[in-house]
Amino acid sequence: MGIAKARALQWNCSSRVQGEKDLRGFWNICEVVSELLRLGPANVLEGDSMDQDVESPVAIHQPKLPKQARDDLPRHISRDRTKRKIQRYVRKDGKCNVHHGNVRETYRYLTDIFTTLVDLKWRFNLLIFVMVYTVTWLFFGMIWWLIAYIRGDMDHIEDPSWTPCVTNLNGFVSAFLFSIETETTIGYGYRVITDKCPEGIILLLIQSVLGSIVNAFMVGCMFVKISQPKKRAETLVFSTHAVISMRDGKLCLMFRVGDLRNSHIVEASIRAKLIKSKQTSEGEFIPLNQTDINVGYYTGDDRLFLVSPLIISHEINQQSPFWEISKAQLPKEELEIVVILEGMVEATGMTCQARSSYITSEILWGYRFTPVLTLEDGFYEVDYNSFHETYETSTPSLSAKELAELASRAELPLSWSVSSKLNQHAELETEEEEKNLEEQTERNGDVANLENESKV
Repeated sequence: MGIAKARALQWNCSSRVQGEKDLRGFWNICEVVSELLRLGPANVLEGDSMDQDVESPVAIHQPKLPKQARDDLPRHISRDRTKRKIQRYVRKDGKCNVHHGNVRETYRYLTDIFTTLVDLKWRFNLLIFVMVYTVTWLFFGMIWWLIAYIRGDMDHIEDPSWTPCVTNLNGFVSAFLFSIETETTIGYGYRVITDKCPEGIILLLIQSVLGSIVNAFMVGCMFVKISQPKKRAETLVFSTHAVISMRDGKLCLMFRVGDLRNSHIVEASIRAKLIKSKQTSEGEFIPLNQTDINVGYYTGDDRLFLVSPLIISHEINQQSPFWEISKAQLPKEELEIVVILEGMVEATGMTCQARSSYITSEILWGYRFTPVLTLEDGFYEVDYNSFHETYETSTPSLSAKELAELASRAELPLSWSVSSKLNQHAELETEEEEKNLEEQTERNGDVANLENESKV
């Protein structure tokens, strides 16, 4: 029993239900459902006309597949039904869209505690800064109070003949204040350690050394946190779109970079990476394969003098990953271009890095960037209102490979063909034969003349 019988049962069931409107119609529906279940999904789903039967009271729906099964569907089916959204590897603000999960060796973060503290958010960093100082002050204040309590200084507070370890220390609060004065070297002069307390002298040395270490560690952490070059990257801007157009007779991929500050980036350099999935000839699947995009590495154009906005150009040649991509094929590609601008901050000398990315929807084919630099009276002015603007220009929609093939064909003569080549060879052969005949006749004439002369 195939799809025809199931369709006949469906029609019979619907007619009975509409005609009788009684319990028999319900049982007929149950029979149809049981028959469809017995047929199995292979026979039921072999035609789409059954799903298009509007009069049928029984609707056949495909089962909801899990995400793993949906990902394993053929590409042409998944692309036709749902338009897949490209997931960014690097966001437009330069932050990497990668989360590390199932990291078991968490002790590695503690071995590099300084970098861990610097990488924390400001609220956690300030909380740790306050907590470290407060704990150390409380800890050493407790020890100062214990020394005074064990020596009996608390019992001889008003005794002028008694020499305490710390003068004017009459409780835990005063011990805590003395700990703060000792570690911060404030020295109000009211609470002072005496020379009759060797354990206090030892504790003073320990607190002074440990206090200096804590100060150096926490102040250094805060200084690095404040002077991080990440904030300098906020004033390095990239164009919102990349463009593809002709430049000097060659198809090029271009994007624009600029610096909003008057203090420049020293030794600035630019790099670009293509992030695209790849499958090797051996069948290995590489989900995020990184390929270098040449933006002037061999010619030195990747070294930038970033005083005014610059347009970075990548020539699409045979070594380029865009060699076979045309205008019609570009929206179908699932790729991402990551651009990285590096350099030293002129004010601090620290290395700064700014990042951005372009997906296929942000690459405009047949456009150029609007000029932003104008010559004024004695200086050049940059109009950043037009930094991201583009304008359309005449650009062939063919790929660079197809353009190169057309150019190579255009260089050949128009009458070039196989038959013409054969005719040229035939003409050359006839000319050679005629020359050979002429030479033979000349030789024969010379021989005849020699024979006549000999006879005479």
